[in-house]
Amino acid sequence: MFEEAALAAFDLAFSVDGTLVRRSLGSSWDTPFEAVDPVREFSWHKGGQGFAGWYYAATLRDHVGYESWLERDRLILLDRDPQVVAIASQPFWLHWHDGTRKRRHAPDYFVRLADGRARVVDVRAADEMDEATREAFEATEHACRAVGWKFEWVARPEPVFMANIRWLYRYRRARCGRPVAVADRLREVFREPMGLWEGAGLSETGWRSCTGSHQASNLARHRGRATDRARR
Repeated sequence: MFEEAALAAFDLAFSVDGTLVRRSLGSSWDTPFEAVDPVREFSWHKGGQGFAGWYYAATLRDHVGYESWLERDRLILLDRDPQVVAIASQPFWLHWHDGTRKRRHAPDYFVRLADGRARVVDVRAADEMDEATREAFEATEHACRAVGWKFEWVARPEPVFMANIRWLYRYRRARCGRPVAVADRLREVFREPMGLWEGAGLSETGWRSCTGSHQASNLARHRGRATDRARR
């Protein structure tokens, strides 16, 4: 059941054919925000902590913008989530009045799931949170709850896990694809580190497994190195 007061208390401003339009939450919540353009340009400043760029998402076969390495890491994690079918960055401005002044906030990502549900994601490290950001996230969560969207504030992922996922994501490209049976056998063989050709022989899949074997063998070695670095 939608919260009637929130439907009128919040406005969404988003891009329609290159023009920014503003409508109430109640009249715009069903817009396909996973397909809209960002409401503002991605920027970064010399000496600042941000770093803007474009991540190629295999899920979309298209690029999605980010403004920090932390946001880029979240895109990598969203891209590997089997529930996620679409992602848009900076999808809209959320406008509201906090009782004292007018406020606005552009969430980092709008995510569409395979079952049709929506998720709004904001990325911020816990040690970089301030009062204004907390208030903006609380308002965003309130607006999302009013229309049945899920809101997520996500911080830094576990470093060893993220190091492995960051290394693996390049293999999402189609040229690295292998039949399921081959991939399953390679994961079994390279559960422990070993030489490439030794593992390729044990996989019993012949030359076609060489690229996949290289990937699996490197993963085993990389996992060990990442763990060692985390322990230092």
